[in-house]
Amino acid sequence: MNPFLLIAFHLVRFTGPDNQLIEINPDEVVAIREPRDIEQHFHEKVSCLIFTSDGKFVGVTQDCDEVHRRLAQ
Repeated sequence: MNPFLLIAFHLVRFTGPDNQLIEINPDEVVAIREPRDIEQHFHEKVSCLIFTSDGKFVGVTQDCDEVHRRLAQ
């Protein structure tokens, strides 16, 4: 096994509710959906939830249509 094996992956940038940069590997995304009951569970600026293969989710300010477009590129 070559110890210098280069592993490259593409990260897509999104914006978190406090304007933080969030980079996500599109190959790890398993689901995307709009949040329900936004007032009770999520920051008011969260427009879309991105679920990853490790069982976690990330709230972003982009709407889900924009998330789909960026992940498909």
